Parts: sequence; C-alpha cells; structure tokens
Amino acid sequence: MTPDQAEGIALKMLGWLVGNEELLPIFMGATGADQDTLRENAGDPQFLAAMLDFLMMDDQWVMQACDAQGLPYVQVASVRQALPGGADFHWT
Repeated sequence: MTPDQAEGIALKMLGWLVGNEELLPIFMGATGADQDTLRENAGDPQFLAAMLDFLMMDDQWVMQACDAQGLPYVQVASVRQALPGGADFHWT
C-alpha cells in the first residue's frame, strides 16, 4: 500500500469518525482536538496516523469504521503501517 492510498483510506475513516456522534466526543476529549483542529489537520498524515491509533484502541470501533467503508478489518493495520510511524516494532 502506498502512502497516498493509505492517506485516502485514513481520510475516509476520519470522515466516518466525524460523523459518529458517540465516538467523536471521545476522540476530541482524548486528543484535545476541536472542530478547527480536525479541519486544519485532515490532510496531515501524522494526524491521520494518530486518529487510526485511536480507532485501533477498540476492536468494535475498527469493525464499525470498516463496515461503513466496506473494508476488511485487517486493512486498518495496513493503512496504519503505511503512514508515518507505522513501521512494525520488533521486540527481540
């Protein structure tokens, strides 16, 4: 997956999050983001990566977001890996 593809998918996930009236306040409270921050940083790959990190905290959030986008659940991890800071960690 290319970074451009990952950003496109992550942007769709952000759109889903913004439209989720239950989860958006949790995200905004956890990150300190407000509506202006969301608009200003929607195209920032690091912000999108952080948003995916947030979504991946709960399997249900991932499943809901993927179901809404018609994506396989495992694709979120692939998208995250293609964004800044997404390299696998090896604890050896």
